[in-house]
Amino acid sequence: MGAFFENLSDYWQMYMVFAVLVFAGISFVREWMPPDMVAMFSLGIILLPGIFGFNILEASELTSAFSNPAPLTIACMFVMSAGLEKSGCIRALGAGFKSIAGGTELRVLIILMGLGAILSAFVNNTPVVVVFLPIVLSLAKSTKLKSSRLLMPLSFACILGGTCTLTGSSTNLIIDGIAQEQGLEPFSMFELTKLGAIYAAVGFLYMLTIGRKLLPKHDSIAVDLSQSEEREFLTQVVVHADSPMIGKTVPETLSKLIKEARIIEVRRRGVPVQEPLNELLIQEKDRILISVHGDDFQDLKDTEGLRLTAYQNLKLEALERRPAMLLEGIIGPQSRIIGRTLKELKFRQRFGVLILGIHRQSGDFRKNFEDVRIHSGDTLIIEGPPQAIARVRKEKDFVSLSEPPEPPIRRGKALVAASITCGFVVAASFSGQPIFMIALLASLAMLATRCLDPADAYNSVSWNIIFLIIGMLGLGKAMEVTGGAGLLANGVISVFGGSSPVIILAVVYLLSSVLTELISNNAVAVLLTPIVVGIAAALGIEPRPLIVAMMFGCSASFATPIGYQTNTYVYGAGGYRFSDFLRVGVPLNLILWVVATLLIPVFWPF
Repeated sequence: MGAFFENLSDYWQMYMVFAVLVFAGISFVREWMPPDMVAMFSLGIILLPGIFGFNILEASELTSAFSNPAPLTIACMFVMSAGLEKSGCIRALGAGFKSIAGGTELRVLIILMGLGAILSAFVNNTPVVVVFLPIVLSLAKSTKLKSSRLLMPLSFACILGGTCTLTGSSTNLIIDGIAQEQGLEPFSMFELTKLGAIYAAVGFLYMLTIGRKLLPKHDSIAVDLSQSEEREFLTQVVVHADSPMIGKTVPETLSKLIKEARIIEVRRRGVPVQEPLNELLIQEKDRILISVHGDDFQDLKDTEGLRLTAYQNLKLEALERRPAMLLEGIIGPQSRIIGRTLKELKFRQRFGVLILGIHRQSGDFRKNFEDVRIHSGDTLIIEGPPQAIARVRKEKDFVSLSEPPEPPIRRGKALVAASITCGFVVAASFSGQPIFMIALLASLAMLATRCLDPADAYNSVSWNIIFLIIGMLGLGKAMEVTGGAGLLANGVISVFGGSSPVIILAVVYLLSSVLTELISNNAVAVLLTPIVVGIAAALGIEPRPLIVAMMFGCSASFATPIGYQTNTYVYGAGGYRFSDFLRVGVPLNLILWVVATLLIPVFWPF
């Protein structure tokens, strides 16, 4: 026992870092907090003992971790992507896609996936998916194609396209930066292209053949509520004093008026009523939690004696006179409103709109409507005047499923933005200067030519991703200086040390891919890179093949809708089930694992 405590006192820093990592991993999976907050709080716990003189990280060690150029480079890439988006360049390509796509599913898939992959190789793939979402939905409605057959391939193509260049994925930039700190040569702009192109081709072939057969065949999602027939939205109504329903049962009244309605519960004075619905007599001020199809919303709004909860405390006369639009949209994975209740959001005060209903893929709600907490991928129905709806469209929190009627913000700048992006690619390929310097110059060029203004530039950066990376860089440094990374590396060596380097590579790829499906790919990249470099050093093999395996493994997120944010966007819009991603994505993950294991040693010999 004495030896145990002596050992504990010698290595308490390392044990504490491991405990924090376990906490962070569970928090990522259980979604106790947003990922960026998990990373920053975890770093805060590591730094806390230093206040009492028990340092785990010295100040110089922490600042050395923050010298990694990846966060700055990724922020600049966000700005460049925003320049292409605000100038209308990406939207013009989307409109061109719609004009040439035709009406056959195979042709649409080939053109859609090709455009998505090419764009995602050079810009952030999230705005590509966001811009193409309403375009694909509109095309699906006009051609009677099924959006569920198009949106998952779009997301997968954008992920595959990001593997083709160093800047195509934020994880590539992070891993490259950490590898350089470990003494490795930097990756060039197109060093990954030789495998990335094959990787993408295999993924395309799979999605156009086997994957296409496995895709679900849900009906097209309509932005117009009159066509939103397949999805059920949770909402809540209040019974007024003059309601003809008072004194009658739910089956006698509401169920007859809206036959597809599903009554979840009735609340009376804030407490759920336990009496069976077929016996329960409706009273004044009862709140009825109800699930209805999108096309039944208008009937529900027009039902005499009922008022949607969202309309409470509004003057009915003003409400009747105002022009109103209905809009449907998805809550993105980086939204600031995730985890907050509908009551806390105060959408009416912020934007002048009302939240009428909420849809979630995972199933039933059992809470009061206003107490429902927003999850990533939720779909909201909002109502408001045209000007307010236009303000909501511009919010990063809310991805509209309808094409915006307004023209691009910076008309006439599309060619300029495209030229700056091409110049960035050429300079990054041939100038020999660090990528982050060229990305910074390209971002400044976007601002100087007014492809976007400073406010657009600041708003374009997903700061939660930047802070996630910063927090994880600090944790990664703590693992390194306390010996935790070396201990884990030795553990892997003790199990696989007698195997060939190719087996080690296969294990590294598989571990990266599996962890990416569960937690943030950026977090996996930060934590595993020093461990992988340590494994290579201990075995005396070239580390570059293992680093490449990590880059591709951390991008191979096809089996869940939570592993990569583009998957989260299409998850809600396409009406997918979690099992749809497993059915289509797991075979693709395994095929690409085999491809990477066979070809990485060919292109990057040990």
